[in-house]
Amino acid sequence: MGNMFGSGRLWAIPTSDYLGNTITVPTPVQFGSLQDISVDFGFDVKKLYGTRQFADAIARGKGTIQGKASLGKINGGLLNTLFFGQPMSSSILNGYNDITGAVVPGTPFTITPTPPGSGVWSEDLGVTNAAGLTLTRVASGPTTGQYSVTAGAYLFAAADTGITMYINYQYTGTSTTASTATLTNPAMGSTPTFQAEILFPGSAGGIYTGFTLLNCTSTKLAVASKLDDFGIPNLSFEASANTAGQIIKMSTSN
Repeated sequence: MGNMFGSGRLWAIPTSDYLGNTITVPTPVQFGSLQDISVDFGFDVKKLYGTRQFADAIARGKGTIQGKASLGKINGGLLNTLFFGQPMSSSILNGYNDITGAVVPGTPFTITPTPPGSGVWSEDLGVTNAAGLTLTRVASGPTTGQYSVTAGAYLFAAADTGITMYINYQYTGTSTTASTATLTNPAMGSTPTFQAEILFPGSAGGIYTGFTLLNCTSTKLAVASKLDDFGIPNLSFEASANTAGQIIKMSTSN
């Protein structure tokens, strides 16, 4: 016998995409800064009663294996692979929140922000002035308190010359590390799957309990932020039988 200590380790090996296509050369991914993981085994119970108060017989009905993991490091590729299972491209899609500001110049009263990392402007996210007031976007010919934007060039009214503007926008770019996915709306029944490798360590070296859930499906993904703390995404999943009728492998060092 031994004691369990710590959050353990969790790896996921994708086995099929959202269309059910087998991933022939899967890339295993580890849940970074794993905070906690739980695996719950349960059954529906069927009871046979006669004339007595307590059951004459009890039998198991449907069984479930439910898992939940909280991770402290965001990995978009991991979340997409395990939850959505849709294609990703090596590109970046990000939003720029302007806290520096730029002064509206004289003629032609235009500010063209430069996206970080040689990115390309893609969408307007609004403009505020130095007083914190939100400007109104118009198609053309802006007057005081208005602006128009064309291909990332922001045009302001002549009367706003010399006023500091804070321009927020979305931009795209190429990247060797970032990934972007445009998720489609697949038919019901489309389900990506993965194999989960779970290791619960003991309080003494060399002691462990391990589970391999052979065919898992994600059921819920929750991503939230906090004002003064780290964000901890949560991924929930359930296990079912694989094509060989196998559910789980269990190993323990004692």
